[in-house]
Amino acid sequence: MNITIIGSAHPLRGGGISTFNERMAEVLQEQGHRVIIYSFSLQYPSFLFPGKSQFTDEPAPQGLDIRSAINSINPLNWLSVGNRIKNEKPDLIIVRYWLPFMGPCFGTILRRVRKNKHTKIVAITDNVIPHEARFGDMAFTKYFIKAADAFVAMSKDVLKDLKTFTNKPSVFSPHPVYDNYGNAVTKEDACLRLGLNPNDKYILFFGFIRKYKGLDILLDAMKDSTVKQSGIKLIIAGEFYDDKELYERQIAENGIEGQVKLFTEFIPNEDIKYYLSAADLVVQPYRSATQSGITQVAYHFEKPMVVTNVGGLAEVVPNGKVGFVTEPNPAEIASAIVRFYNQGLPGLKQHIATEKQKYSWETFIDNLLGVVGLK
Repeated sequence: MNITIIGSAHPLRGGGISTFNERMAEVLQEQGHRVIIYSFSLQYPSFLFPGKSQFTDEPAPQGLDIRSAINSINPLNWLSVGNRIKNEKPDLIIVRYWLPFMGPCFGTILRRVRKNKHTKIVAITDNVIPHEARFGDMAFTKYFIKAADAFVAMSKDVLKDLKTFTNKPSVFSPHPVYDNYGNAVTKEDACLRLGLNPNDKYILFFGFIRKYKGLDILLDAMKDSTVKQSGIKLIIAGEFYDDKELYERQIAENGIEGQVKLFTEFIPNEDIKYYLSAADLVVQPYRSATQSGITQVAYHFEKPMVVTNVGGLAEVVPNGKVGFVTEPNPAEIASAIVRFYNQGLPGLKQHIATEKQKYSWETFIDNLLGVVGLK
C-alpha cells in the first residue's frame, strides 16, 4: 500500500513520538509498503514550547521519506497540505494524536484528504483527554475525531476515553518495544561513559520532566531513611519541561544532593543505552498517565521497573514479575525500591522475555491495519 504518516519526525525531537513514527515507518517499509512521513515545518510556536530546542543535531534516519511541511498554526498551510496529500491518494493515513492543540490542524488536513473518496484514516491516540488541561481541549479533540475512520489506543484508559467521543471502530494495542536504541552495554562501561561509580546502586528517572510525571514524589522517596541507608542513588536523565529551580530546591531541602545525579540536557538517541545500562531499576512515579514509551525502552534493555498504579502503566508491568506497582506516594515507592534491592524479582529474566514478546511492532501494525479493515 501507499501509506502516509502524519506526525513528528526528524529533525524534530518530539520525544518518543518522533522515534515511534520513524520506527513504524521502517517496519511498514520492511513489510513492502511505500511510506511518506508528513512532519512539521513548525510544530509549536516558541512561546508554547517548554524545552530548549525543538530540533535535534542527530543525522536523519536512513531510507525514510520525511517531508517537513505542516505548520501547526497556519490554516492556509493546513488546506495546502491537505490538498497535496488528497491528490497523492494514499491508501492509508496513520495520524498521531497526542495533544488537542493539534486538533484544528490535523482535523482540517484530514477533511481535505477525505474528499478524494479513497484514503482511509486511522489515528493513533496517545491521549484523548490530556494530562494538563487547557481551554479548548474538548472542542479541538471532537473536531479531530470526526475526521478519522478508526482509532488505536495504546492503553485501556485511552480506549475508554475514546468511547466518550465516538462509536467508530477502535482497538487497544499496547505500545511496542523501542528496539532502535542499540544494545545494552555493561554497567561498568555505561558508568565510565557517564562519570559514575559502577559499584553504586542506581535507579533511573528517564524522560522529559513534567509535573504529571511525579519526579517530586520520587525525590521525597529518596529521603526515606531505608533508601538512604541502602546507599541508593537516583539518576535523573531528561530535559526540564518544568521549573528546574523547584526540583533543585527540593533536592537541597531533602538533603539528598549526594544521592542524585543530574543529566538534564536533552538525551540524544545514541546515548540512551548508557543511562539504561547504568541503572539497576527504572522508576516511573507518575501522578497520571495513559501509556508510557519509557516502559518499552526499559523492556528493550531488560530492566525491571517500579511504576505507579495510574493510567495504563500497570497493564504492562506485571506486579512482582517484571517490577512493582505502587500508589503514587513517596512511602510506597521507597518501599518498592528497597524491596527490589533486598529481595530481587525471582525469574525476572524469563518474565521480561515473556512480556517483550507481547509488544512486537508486527503485532501492533497488524492491529492497526485490522481496525481500519486493511488486514
